[in-house]
Amino acid sequence: MKDIANYMKIAKITIISVGKIKEAFYQDAVAEYSKRLSAYCKLEIKELTDEKTPEGASAETEKLIKEKEGGRILKALDEKAYSLALSIDGKKYDSPGFAGQLEKLTLSGKSHIQFIIGGSLGLSEKVLQKADGKVSFSDMTFPHQLMRVILLEQIYRAFRINNNEPYHK
Repeated sequence: MKDIANYMKIAKITIISVGKIKEAFYQDAVAEYSKRLSAYCKLEIKELTDEKTPEGASAETEKLIKEKEGGRILKALDEKAYSLALSIDGKKYDSPGFAGQLEKLTLSGKSHIQFIIGGSLGLSEKVLQKADGKVSFSDMTFPHQLMRVILLEQIYRAFRINNNEPYHK
């Protein structure tokens, strides 16, 4: 297990997220998990500009907004990295299963994993098609700011699990 821990320590995780975190309590949580993750991986967070959604926007307007945001996401993707889009229809894992998936990806040579979090309307079809996989944390919808914190916590938990280190249940 020591070899796995050392191998996983060099992993790079990138989070590509539409929208900025405005609330201090979310910023503090992101900073805390970023600090904790620095012991396990190189973490990069790319915040992309979101589009304003007018009140009562039509389905066509919403589609255009997702496509604009999607274009920014596609430009931000590293073609060499393995991408996982966060999507309600993605694969669901429990925490040990998610840890196992990250370990499997890392051991198969995917040392750079990027997670994609869409804006308030979700991800465009082009982004979903471009992603190597999709992950769902729940059937519920979460604000993208909170989702970033949840994702960081689960990545941290996964590293702790994969390194046989204790973590609160």
